[in-house]
Amino acid sequence: MRIVSLLASATEIVCALGAGEMLVGRSHECDNPEWVRRLPACSAPAFDVSVSSCEIDAEVRRRLRSGEPLYHIHSELIHELRADLLISQSHCEVCAVTPADLERSGACASPARQVALSASSLEEIFEGVHRIARELGLEERGELVVRRERERLDTVRERAARLRRPSVVMVEWTDPLFAMGNWGPELVEIANGELLLGEKGKHSAAIPGEQLRDADPEYLIVAPCGFNLQRSLQEQTIMERYPWWCDLRAVRQGNVAFADGNLLFNRSGMTVSQTAEVIAEILHGISFGEPSEGMHWRRIETPAKQNSRPVSVSRA
Repeated sequence: MRIVSLLASATEIVCALGAGEMLVGRSHECDNPEWVRRLPACSAPAFDVSVSSCEIDAEVRRRLRSGEPLYHIHSELIHELRADLLISQSHCEVCAVTPADLERSGACASPARQVALSASSLEEIFEGVHRIARELGLEERGELVVRRERERLDTVRERAARLRRPSVVMVEWTDPLFAMGNWGPELVEIANGELLLGEKGKHSAAIPGEQLRDADPEYLIVAPCGFNLQRSLQEQTIMERYPWWCDLRAVRQGNVAFADGNLLFNRSGMTVSQTAEVIAEILHGISFGEPSEGMHWRRIETPAKQNSRPVSVSRA
């Protein structure tokens, strides 16, 4: 079977099932495991994503209103790769290629079967593993992969349960602020944290900045969607512009962590258990193997209060 995966989490799942050799094409975001970067990229962003988070948000909203694509699909390349299976996602029209994107691009003219995954919870993520396993005739491997992930999450739950439960907010976008939803709250529960903003099983949603101020969590994790650690760290200056930033308990106590949202916090694939481990490391200082601080997340220093200044947040 020849697979073109236009969803980074699906690429991880195919590889976890031991079927990586079936992959012949990937999305521009597929990067795990590292070797998949050698595969031809069959998609690309339709606009410049190196601009500020505010500008990205405004352009995404504009394109959604106008019906313009967020991604370019290289349909001719997909045809040339003679794919038997195309994998996309139907959960969110923003974060990855959707069936509508494929339809618009003409890639649907390919004779390949299509699978679109949706994941708002851990159970739906695991169902995605089973679904791909069934498509590939690898049901037993699918059962094994899911069982291993559940056991890894259980290990985090058991170790963290012995410790005090601190309050935490996870931010998925900085300008405007988005409180993390979907499966993120479940991971916080597993890591024995008390999530103050964000709803389990629901899309991440924009919130007024004052809502974060009033929640005043002990810990704050900033992991913008699609941003790796280096790019996430650049958002520190955005957060520091809020006039109440230095008054937040998490800031005063040095408990603000910027993290790799792209690989871990926003990806519904084979890194969810690792994300739970990272959250437990941030909240409780416990590690599972080698500590991940510096590699997948970084605690920031508290800025001087006099350097903070008001921010005007876009609501485009």
